[in-house]
Amino acid sequence: MKLSKNALQLLNARYLLKNSEDEVIETPEQLFSRVAKYVASAENEDKEKWEDRFNDLLTHLYFLPNSPTLMNAGLPNGQLSACFVLPVEDSLSSIFTTLKNTAMIHQSGGGTGYNFSQLRPKGDMVSSSGGVSSGPMAFIKIYDTATEHIRQGGKRRGANMGILNVDHPDIEEFILAKTAGDTLHNFNLSVGITDDFMETVQHERDWKLMNPRTKKIAKTIKAKKLWDQIVSQAWATGDPGLIFLDTLNKHNTVAEIGKIQSTNPCGEVPLFEYESCNLGSINLSKMVTLKEPEGTAVDWNKLERAIASAIRFLDNIVSINHYLLPQIAAITKNNRKVGLGVMGWAEMLALLNIPYASEKAILLGERIMQFVQSKSYMASAELAKERGDFPNWKKSTFHPNKHMRNATCNSIAPTGSISVIADTSYSIEPLYALAYKRVGILDNQTQMEVNPIFVGKMQALGLWTDQVKNEVLNTGSIQQLEHIPKKVKKVFETSLEIPWEYHLKHQQAFQKYTDNAVSKTINLIKSTPKETVSDIYMTAWKYGLKGITIYRDGSKADQVLQACHLNKSANC
Repeated sequence: MKLSKNALQLLNARYLLKNSEDEVIETPEQLFSRVAKYVASAENEDKEKWEDRFNDLLTHLYFLPNSPTLMNAGLPNGQLSACFVLPVEDSLSSIFTTLKNTAMIHQSGGGTGYNFSQLRPKGDMVSSSGGVSSGPMAFIKIYDTATEHIRQGGKRRGANMGILNVDHPDIEEFILAKTAGDTLHNFNLSVGITDDFMETVQHERDWKLMNPRTKKIAKTIKAKKLWDQIVSQAWATGDPGLIFLDTLNKHNTVAEIGKIQSTNPCGEVPLFEYESCNLGSINLSKMVTLKEPEGTAVDWNKLERAIASAIRFLDNIVSINHYLLPQIAAITKNNRKVGLGVMGWAEMLALLNIPYASEKAILLGERIMQFVQSKSYMASAELAKERGDFPNWKKSTFHPNKHMRNATCNSIAPTGSISVIADTSYSIEPLYALAYKRVGILDNQTQMEVNPIFVGKMQALGLWTDQVKNEVLNTGSIQQLEHIPKKVKKVFETSLEIPWEYHLKHQQAFQKYTDNAVSKTINLIKSTPKETVSDIYMTAWKYGLKGITIYRDGSKADQVLQACHLNKSANC
């Protein structure tokens, strides 16, 4: 197992076990062995066989589970899930019970999502006290402050998704919440959007805001005005994103149980209240084989084997997880949702010499995800034969024709930390830059990244010179170098050099075969006009995406990825 310098730095800081003196007492090999052994303990027979298979999956970096599993598997009361949704009902008791539960989840390494739309608006009557309500934003700020003081698992700051539906009377205050740029650092904000609202925007009609307590109209506003506010704020700050509630519920596999109102912090898992989900990602950059004479190709057999083992791994976690609350245990075990996704997609394309901004890439993306989904379903069906269907199966869209162990199988997560450990590109994102600084992932430390696949390709072509190296370290790009062939430049276009249309087409291609959702950021250059953000958000809805997030370069002061002047940095 060969780990990069950045991977080792991250593992040492957050994942490897430490003693009471804060000294690391575990190697990366021992970490993977600990995780594999614990996950295999769910097996009734052949425990050693599955332990070996899971260990093989992890040590070869073919697949990695979400961070809490790597951190906590095999520890007393190890909480292994990354994402949760909690209820926020219209009472002080509910609001602060949820805050207490949030603190426990964040402390254990999980992230939380909530929909605040049940809360009465600001200034509304509170009959029990004769006073007036503070409104959703006041409580979102309280949750944010609490999160600031509870580090996830003592190792990372907690993450939250805050949703407010587009018909809530306080929606304008919510949209403008991050205007100052120095608030709500621990929240992603998304507006809960309905098809009705989108159609009202298109026809430029009036939109009614409803008091959730009285169910009466509180205000009428031009839908287009609200839309323009959303777009302007997203352009200025990156928030709010959109969650398309009707699309979520249209694809809800257990709709008989109720409506889904929220997602986890990055939007890739729509969940019921109190539900949790376990995620993991297959490293596509390792699912490539060098064949003669055809050259590099996707290794479909290897990918199939990895999918089958990964689905079993994730299903085992549902069984052996330590649940912080009985309500979480009940609904999670009744639905047994898992979310197997991918990372290293941009690197796979680079290895195959396919430009990200090409129809060929879109078609391959569809084919890969269709394969991942169909093999995930097959693995889940096999587990159902062996272990039984998930308890709510009879209330699901799979009943009566398809036996399934899991209500959902696939999610595309952002793979922030696990991509660094696997030394591959994030999720289904293009390469952010060929070289960049990663700031703030480990407190105040800066990591430098020069893409190894790019370097390897340039060396193979005899193009890796000091001039190229300096250009890449200076700009993160090779597009200005005239002596490099156009074909090569096209393959190594980076995130901000790729038209937004292709970003969105990749999200659509993967969403088509993902039963949960796809977390993807549409990265935009600084000079992008606001109208483009409007086009992206509208197109995302028309494409049937479940959510959408954009980020215009430089619109946040504390930007995690920065492609600039690396060779002038003290850290390089």
